[in-house]
Amino acid sequence: MAFSSEVSFDTLPVEMFNTSLQMSLNCPSHLSVSVTRQRNVCKRVLNPVLAMPPSSVILHTDESGEFPESRNSSSSSNASLSSCAGSLLCHPNTVGIMGGGSVDSTLSFVRKLVHWSKENEETCMPFVLCSDPVLNRELLSLERNSSSLCSRNARSQFNHSPIVENLLSKRVFLEKSGAQCIVVPCHISHSWHDEVFKGCSIPSLHMAECVARELKEAKLKPLEAGSPLRIGVLATDATLKAGFYQEKLQNEGFEVVLPDKATMEHTVIPAIDAINRKDMEGAQNLLRIALQVLLVRAVNTVILASNDMCDLLPRDDPLLKKCIDPMDALAMSTIKWAQQAVKEGT
Repeated sequence: MAFSSEVSFDTLPVEMFNTSLQMSLNCPSHLSVSVTRQRNVCKRVLNPVLAMPPSSVILHTDESGEFPESRNSSSSSNASLSSCAGSLLCHPNTVGIMGGGSVDSTLSFVRKLVHWSKENEETCMPFVLCSDPVLNRELLSLERNSSSLCSRNARSQFNHSPIVENLLSKRVFLEKSGAQCIVVPCHISHSWHDEVFKGCSIPSLHMAECVARELKEAKLKPLEAGSPLRIGVLATDATLKAGFYQEKLQNEGFEVVLPDKATMEHTVIPAIDAINRKDMEGAQNLLRIALQVLLVRAVNTVILASNDMCDLLPRDDPLLKKCIDPMDALAMSTIKWAQQAVKEGT
């Protein structure tokens, strides 16, 4: 069934994303939702005047990886949804968002997009968000467990093909949905960025490139005279092994400083293990040590390339002032791309 009402994105319950939703999040509009929750179907008369196509679409697959149909929807309503999506997403600044290791981190990225975009009404952008719980679990498990001391030897034997194929199918879906640019707010997914986006008909924003460009534009000065600009990178073992942050930063002329073996084994990896055990205080203490070890090596700033690490310390922690969240850089780059797309389309 469909209904119309105003919605506050900041208070939107996460459980609603266990169904297929279609909504407008970034401009004043109305909500059109096909939702079934515990067999209780919300019914309300739909005003034809308010049955306006939303400017954004959120699709969440079911446990099989397929986009579920509402149990009470007819074939005609499904056809209407498909047609609606095809007619709506024709704007030059439509962004495709490929969900990553967790729904929470993906929604956090979307909130940044919406909040920062709304500072200027003209920059509100339509977007398609594709989230898959199967892919979420696989990526999160790979990122966290690959850092575990007991599983590092088995990591090389892990078959990544299903993950790459899943990412590729999501990319194709976003292309067909009318996205003119695709972003992936997930660190570990960038391990296969080149493979997933090979032959893509539209551009994609690489998170590491966005961070490197932002640092370049900041015109930082070395902390030590005569030394190169040093940028630290702190991440899970899987992300560091992939090497894309190192590559993109070095391409911009930065010297990249990574945690040494002792720091990884005695602070970073145990911190991830502590997070898995829900020992947040222990994880915080270990992360602080890891950050301090990098900072004493005269790095200008530290890229926290892990959602778990970015969310671990309190917002007012002094160490965070020396850190960069790549999600912020990706969000700002996405907004700049959308602004430019509108200018070129007019």
